[in-house]
Amino acid sequence: MKGALAVVLAGGKGSRLEPLTRDRAKPAVPFGGMYRIVDFALSNCLNAGIRKMLVLTQYKAMSLDRHINLGWCHFFCRELGEFIDVVPPQQRIDEHWYQGTADAVYQNIYTLEKERPEFVVILAGDHIYKMNYETMVRRHIEADADLTIGALPVNREAAKQFGVMQVDGHDRIVGFEEKPDEPKPIPGESDVCLASMGIYVFTARFLFEQLCRDATDLRSSHDFGRDIIPSIIDSHRVVAFPFLDENRKQDAYWRDVGTLDAYYEANMDLVSIDPLLNMYDDRWPIRTYQPSTPPPKFVFGSRGEEDRIGHAQDSIVCQGSIVSGGYVRHSIISPQVRVNSYAEVEDSILFERVDVGRHARIRRAIVDKGVHIPPGAEVGYDLELDRSRGFTVSEGGVVVIAKTDGVEQVFDNEANAAAS
Repeated sequence: MKGALAVVLAGGKGSRLEPLTRDRAKPAVPFGGMYRIVDFALSNCLNAGIRKMLVLTQYKAMSLDRHINLGWCHFFCRELGEFIDVVPPQQRIDEHWYQGTADAVYQNIYTLEKERPEFVVILAGDHIYKMNYETMVRRHIEADADLTIGALPVNREAAKQFGVMQVDGHDRIVGFEEKPDEPKPIPGESDVCLASMGIYVFTARFLFEQLCRDATDLRSSHDFGRDIIPSIIDSHRVVAFPFLDENRKQDAYWRDVGTLDAYYEANMDLVSIDPLLNMYDDRWPIRTYQPSTPPPKFVFGSRGEEDRIGHAQDSIVCQGSIVSGGYVRHSIISPQVRVNSYAEVEDSILFERVDVGRHARIRRAIVDKGVHIPPGAEVGYDLELDRSRGFTVSEGGVVVIAKTDGVEQVFDNEANAAAS
């Protein structure tokens, strides 16, 4: 893997995850209490032995940039040629932002060529999964391929959101359509299609040639799925690599948490008795930034007050959090959260530094970083009321409170109206 360089496309706007992406890019959205979504792709690289990474950003990149600088740079030694660099759009080649996935890589072609890699592994930074890219690179070499694409079986309806491939008996790709209205199923499987995971292994010189050719094509949208892949499958060796899951569960795990409900469900899976995603496997660790904070704490259980016992059930409670006489059930409590006396948090995700006031009640909600829920407030019990407060309510009925929602003012206004 010394000859491999990873390019992580982490500039996603994540509009379907609003309001969680008002101030951060989709790959920077917290996941599982202490992680960010991008940590999965970066951990896969590190576990696979890839020690050269470029993280290409675009939208609202400050949070992502800070997270990588704090939590990831210490894994790499520049004196040995190792690095992880966050690269914003530089308009080095033209005076425009990234116009597509291929254009994002093309605009950084100078940086890539300077490193002289043999292979370039291109990844999306906004998916949740575990995968050993070394196995995929090895398969790429054995197949003498110009391009190898990670492949995942999905149902036909879901395939409309992916690039859909057709392969021959030797896994060579003979057909490719990006987000087709009528996806072609796998032969013999009327409702299953072979979808591109957006994971590519290119032979480096071939990639540079294709990027330069595509950049001069005025009809191109400069995207790998829409333009480059369909243009080369007939003339070059392009093969599919079936997804090999490192999650070590019965069913393969790969999630695109691109909507609020998908994001909520993937997080809630983590607090189930036997989660689909195994986060406790030290053979394939997921790394992240670990702040210097004390362990979680639960207080007021020894005073004999039955209704004022700090405790949590079926939950993840991260470092630095204090459950101070409150009750947490089936929830994810991120670092440095405080749940005060008599408060109840159920089926919810609280981001870092959320403060839940006394007697407050929260149900089926996602509360963004640093939000203070006032004493006695209720969230998630009357969805129409929550909508009228300006909070986002997903199609599945999950209430999302953003940092910019002015929560305290909302509840103060309600209290003043009730008093008058």
